[in-house]
Amino acid sequence: MVALVTGANRGIGFEVARQLGRSGYVPIVASRDRGLGAAAVARLSEDGVVAEYVELDVTDEATVRAAAGWIDRRFGRLDALINNAAIAIDDARPSQLPVDSFRRTFETNVIGVFTVTTLMLPLLRASAGGRIVNVSSGSASLSLTSSEWPDEWNAAAYPSSKSAVNALTVQFAVELRSTAIKVNAVDPGYTLTEMSPGATRTAAEAAAVVVRFATLDPEGPSGGFFNAEGPIPW
Repeated sequence: MVALVTGANRGIGFEVARQLGRSGYVPIVASRDRGLGAAAVARLSEDGVVAEYVELDVTDEATVRAAAGWIDRRFGRLDALINNAAIAIDDARPSQLPVDSFRRTFETNVIGVFTVTTLMLPLLRASAGGRIVNVSSGSASLSLTSSEWPDEWNAAAYPSSKSAVNALTVQFAVELRSTAIKVNAVDPGYTLTEMSPGATRTAAEAAAVVVRFATLDPEGPSGGFFNAEGPIPW
């Protein structure tokens, strides 16, 4: 079994790769930085996980195409795709956020997910039962953010980009409904990473939720939005 994890050189992505590796998958660490990617593979090896590295920048279509070609030649298929790479650069209230920050966020978090998914889809179709997990966020829920979200967490770019990722999740799930491929959005929870240094949830705890949906059995759901407790309102 082969799994591609974007943004896997650190944080939740790294833990997803580690846990998938311990579950019998060959995790492919996708990172735009060769040095960081190679270091992640070396750390996984120290933990007994045999991983591969591929250079992939979700904002650079050429690197995504090259990565898909390499995976095809190396394995001939992809059993799981975890779209984890994302940025969070909201540093002002919605009305004060620079347009460039908004644009950069969508380039990575939304267009990046679309690019990777579409270019990896032929490899997922070659699997007996491909799984796509889009790492989302509780902030993507319009129901939650419009009713009980703290004002200090209100932001323009990151939450709306994750809402768009949720929409892509549904659209791909509908298209692939007649296949064995399952597509879901997962909120791993507010997790202690470089993106959220004030959190207390560990990356390992967060990754376990993602891995659960990356390894769904054939009767599992598709086209949903979930966290550790279950479905989340859109």
